[in-house]
Amino acid sequence: MERVGGGEKQLEDCTVSNALGTWFFSVAGALVAIPVGIKKKSLAPLVFFGTTGTMLDIIMGISQCEREHAERQMKLLEAQNLSANASADGEN
Repeated sequence: MERVGGGEKQLEDCTVSNALGTWFFSVAGALVAIPVGIKKKSLAPLVFFGTTGTMLDIIMGISQCEREHAERQMKLLEAQNLSANASADGEN
């Protein structure tokens, strides 16, 4: 059972690092918001586009991490199945 807990901790670490490591949509949101905010003479576009870009970065980071974690779990499951099949064939 320690593997599962360790895997969850690893997934959490990956999620945090990916969510904080992405920056594309945050920068794009700010680049769109600045001219729009100047034209409208308001900070509302900066708030809207800035938070939307940040949320997109976080969502993309989390989904990438979950995808990597699922691939690792599938590889582990396949390896376990192969070793179980090999041991069953060895007994016969």
